[in-house]
Amino acid sequence: MHWFNFFRPKPHCLKSFGRSINADIAKDEEELFTKAYEAFEKKEIIDAYKFFFNSLMNYKNGLPNKNIILTQGKESLKFIIYQGTARINGFTTNKRLYAEVTMVKAKNANVALKRYVLERNYQFTYVNYCSDGNYIKLKLNLDNITMTPQKAFYPLRELALNADYDKEHMLSEFEQNELEDIDHIQKLDDAELHVKYKYLHIWINELHRKIQTLPAEDSIGMQSFLYLNFLFKIDYLLVPKCKMYQNMTKKLQDYFGEDEILPEVKNAELAKYILSLEKLSFEEFSKNFYLAKYTFSQIEKSSYDEFVNFVEDSLVKLRWYKNNRHPQIIPTIYSYIALYALYNYGLNPAARKLLHLYTAVIYSDFFTDLGCSGYYDTQKNKFLKNEIITQIEDIVSLYKHRYKLLEAFGDDLDFSSLNDFSNSYFSALKNLNFHEA
Repeated sequence: MHWFNFFRPKPHCLKSFGRSINADIAKDEEELFTKAYEAFEKKEIIDAYKFFFNSLMNYKNGLPNKNIILTQGKESLKFIIYQGTARINGFTTNKRLYAEVTMVKAKNANVALKRYVLERNYQFTYVNYCSDGNYIKLKLNLDNITMTPQKAFYPLRELALNADYDKEHMLSEFEQNELEDIDHIQKLDDAELHVKYKYLHIWINELHRKIQTLPAEDSIGMQSFLYLNFLFKIDYLLVPKCKMYQNMTKKLQDYFGEDEILPEVKNAELAKYILSLEKLSFEEFSKNFYLAKYTFSQIEKSSYDEFVNFVEDSLVKLRWYKNNRHPQIIPTIYSYIALYALYNYGLNPAARKLLHLYTAVIYSDFFTDLGCSGYYDTQKNKFLKNEIITQIEDIVSLYKHRYKLLEAFGDDLDFSSLNDFSNSYFSALKNLNFHEA
């Protein structure tokens, strides 16, 4: 039986984009984290964990996302944490914290998979694989004697992120068609899948056309921007999972990690991979998507200064292409700045929302077809100016309590053209003040 037969129908919900949690953190998250720290110091362990887990809960439209479920016992606290394909089941007493994820049936694990989990044990800091005879599990066992919120956070995050990653890896690499404990995952409806499949091919065709417009010589850098922007666009807007996500991640890691390989060779590898995406049937494509809840971000937190430095460096490259009469690559570089940042930087929620808004302007047709708000009429080459300004004001207002010096910038944007808009948008982002009160 294929694992997608376990999916339940998807309820009406907001669409998710990128690899972030796609939900809002608790407004009193910092206060709850502080209360957890104080309770741990007082050795009020169960209360401390309640504060701690409540600080990790997230919300959609002000309502709990139910990414964590707590059950109070007489001398223990049971919990369930959702992270993609992984359902973490655990409990804590005054003495210990225990959590586990059921991965696959032990009898279904072939030799290659067993070797894989043994090798993985050497890569973990806090967790380890084990078998109870019936199932292979990833587990965590901690002593609560000197516990703090930080000492609980990082081990639980390691458990959640690696369990989710390995479940997808087992599916794509070891032919584990029957993963365990995945009934919490929801299938995307066919209408959404068809929109995503359509735009995969629209963007591939656009990519081919743009590659053909490049000059015969000195176009390696422009090719790189086009290929990489395409992959980051697929990752953030389509949000593939499973084999498609893991293969794409590997291609991006190889591109940025292999310094000794020539750029033209790297570009050829990306082109070859994109050709394999073009050949995917709708059925194969559909196997790489599902809807799930997430508690831990897989991207490490970044300072806003890191993002600003990246924007400034990228704009220097953009100006070079502009001054050297390569206008066709300019929109791609603007897009690349936003999508690369969303892929690589663990930015604060306000900054992520502002970058997301930018993608909803430049990829307005996709968002509209998906049933979301787009902010640019491509037929009339006209911005939905008032809606963009209102969205910026709403985002700033939502986080003004935390960032007192954050100011809306919609009235300062240049709506003359998409390139002028992009330039003014990133100029504004560079000057935002995210210093906390």
